[in-house]
Amino acid sequence: MEFADGEDRLLSSTKSESDIEENILRPKTMEEYVGQDKVKENLAVYMAAAKARGEALDHVLLYGPPGLGKTTLAHIIAGTMGTQIKVTSGPAIERAGDLAAILTNLNEGDVLFIDEIHRLNHTVEEILYSAMEDYALDIIVGKGPSARNIRFSLKRFTLIGATTRAGMLSSPLRDRFGILCRLDMYSPSELLRIVERSARTLGIAIERDGGYEIARRSRGTPRIANRLLKRVRDFSLVLGSSTVSLADAQKALARMEIDELGLDETDRNLLRALIEKFNGGPAGLDTLAATVNEDVNTIEDVYEPYLLQLGFIARTPRGRVCLKGGYEHMGVKMPESVRKQLSVFDADDR
Repeated sequence: MEFADGEDRLLSSTKSESDIEENILRPKTMEEYVGQDKVKENLAVYMAAAKARGEALDHVLLYGPPGLGKTTLAHIIAGTMGTQIKVTSGPAIERAGDLAAILTNLNEGDVLFIDEIHRLNHTVEEILYSAMEDYALDIIVGKGPSARNIRFSLKRFTLIGATTRAGMLSSPLRDRFGILCRLDMYSPSELLRIVERSARTLGIAIERDGGYEIARRSRGTPRIANRLLKRVRDFSLVLGSSTVSLADAQKALARMEIDELGLDETDRNLLRALIEKFNGGPAGLDTLAATVNEDVNTIEDVYEPYLLQLGFIARTPRGRVCLKGGYEHMGVKMPESVRKQLSVFDADDR
């Protein structure tokens, strides 16, 4: 199974055009939202306190890997607070005027959700500072000695920013968020609950064992779990099964070349390149990307995070290296020379 880029991969956690049913599957309340228990408990307290004071909720930063439900959580917050939500993204706000138009149209207590907030234009970000802190919009009119500053008052609103790269946010922007929430990867049991709920919503009959097989190969990500559920449904429908069983799920996932750990052929190509062409590494990211014919950013954002989580590869100052787990998964014995080399990297890190 080949893909043009990371966004077209079935196991990519990035939202794609194929996820047209995502809004249907999206939970509407905290009770329906599965997982992230600590985040939900804390947010429930913050929202209850804000409502008791009759104020807008403080600004919220949601960060973590893609596909974990940051957008869903933003909609739930707006629904719980009983306000409207305006959705946009960092790259979509190109000019200061775009941001001004959005902010001046917000009503008291409304939620502004900015996805990929780390990709905001620097000029736009600076205007956002006063909007978040003072609920005011400072616009410079004119140039040179005749330039003057005009300040517009804004209604109190809640900014919810979502990012997969919290480290790329500037300190002034990050410090203006009063509530910071990290979303973690899901366990197979939590994903099973999501798969079963999505199956009921989509009218898919599925056995518990079949649902668990999908859940445990979903890389800890609800978006991938829902995507695999729909593809397994397609196979079962064509092959004549009215109910998705464990055997149906295994056959469909095998046809899609998704192995027991949720790796697809692209992941295995990356491991294979490190082992066979670079003797386990280290290999520079640019070199590795050229070898597997992939974009550097795609490797860094799409492929690597899960392989790092599994302990199959490591990032070192000299490049990417394949670890013992990666060798074992590919059925290759780790050479003693590579083992000694990895011990040198460990010593350097210490």
